[in-house]
Amino acid sequence: MGKLKRIVFTEEQIRKLEANPNVQKVSEVAITYTPAFKLEALKAYRMGQMPSEIFVRAGFDLEVIGHQKPKKSLKRWRETYELYGEEGLATDRRGKASTGRKPAGELVEEELKRAQAKIKILEAQVDLLKKVEALERQKKRR
Repeated sequence: MGKLKRIVFTEEQIRKLEANPNVQKVSEVAITYTPAFKLEALKAYRMGQMPSEIFVRAGFDLEVIGHQKPKKSLKRWRETYELYGEEGLATDRRGKASTGRKPAGELVEEELKRAQAKIKILEAQVDLLKKVEALERQKKRR
């Protein structure tokens, strides 16, 4: 699947998006929607509305935010809602400041465990090669 071109908002587009009551904040490349909008959008989606229809009714211009944004946002919000409930929709899990990231210590521990597992596999491969070489030497002696 090809990578989609990232949308970069102009100053004017950012001002218009920030004026929308369903928007919490906007950067050049990202829109943070209000938790209330996320919840309402999920309810509307469950009642059969199309993602693009939900966003257009909420005052978003699909030419500005991108035609894939509604579908992808709702997919992400549904997954978040299933895992964390309503509270999950109020917490931004994207970006450096997100609270959804694992602490650095946990990441280091996971990396260490993966490295140790890889070492065990490599050691087992070395042992196997040594046994094969020993068997080949025995075979040559006979």
